[in-house]
Formats: sequence, structure tokens, C-alpha cells
Amino acid sequence: MKTKILFPILTIMLFLNTLKLMAQSEKTENNTGKLVVVWTSDDPYVAERVALMYTHAAKTEGWFTEVTLIVWGPSAKLTAENLKIQEKLKTMQRDGVVIEACIACANAYGIADDLKNLGFEVKAMGKPLTDYLKSEAKVLTF
Repeated sequence: MKTKILFPILTIMLFLNTLKLMAQSEKTENNTGKLVVVWTSDDPYVAERVALMYTHAAKTEGWFTEVTLIVWGPSAKLTAENLKIQEKLKTMQRDGVVIEACIACANAYGIADDLKNLGFEVKAMGKPLTDYLKSEAKVLTF
């Protein structure tokens, strides 16, 4: 008699637990969100070993659905001058990372055309960054 009662109860508990695990898994997969990385450093080691490495992995490993890199300030000058960095950024772009650059910074360094020729979106970034900060996006700065 006990077996007839326990078996259906255990079956229902197992079924509910499975549903709960499936819902948690689906929530994790569908909630990867948006990452915005503001890269300002002109240090090539910070670029290669931290900022660009993490940003690229965040996209290629699926840690975030959308990944945007903002090239701002001294990092813009480094980008215009460093072929290795340029190649890394082109690879990142091919892999789905959106690359934006600050037009004010690019103009200050005289490199706006260089960045545009690399295929990066060069525009006023104050308002877009503000919008990212006010959104659900995760904003990280290097």
C-alpha cells in the first residue's frame, strides 16, 4: 500500500524538479544580455591581454548575446598606430563584436579617417554611452 502511494508522489516530485531545472537553464541561456566595454588605455599589454581578450571571448564563448567595444581616448591613437591591434579588432568584428569609436577623440588625434577606413563606426559617443549606462547592459571599462 505504501509503495502504491509513494511511487506516484516521487514521480510527481521528480517531474516538477525536472521542470524547475529546465526553466533555470532556459533563463540562463536567454538572459545573456549586452556587454559594453569602454576601452581607454593606450597600453598595448592592457589591450592585448585584458580588454580585447575578454571582450572577444565574451562574444565568441556566448557569455553575452551582444558585445560592443567603444574605442575612446588614448586607445583610439593606439589603434591607429598598431597593426597587431588593428588585426585583432578586425577579427573581433568578424566574430560579431560591434566596434564604435569616439569622434571627438579621433578628431583630437587626427585619426578619424584612419578608424573609419578600418571599418569602425566613428561617432559622438557621449549620448550612446549614457544610454548604455541607463539600460540593462553591463558596462566595463579598461
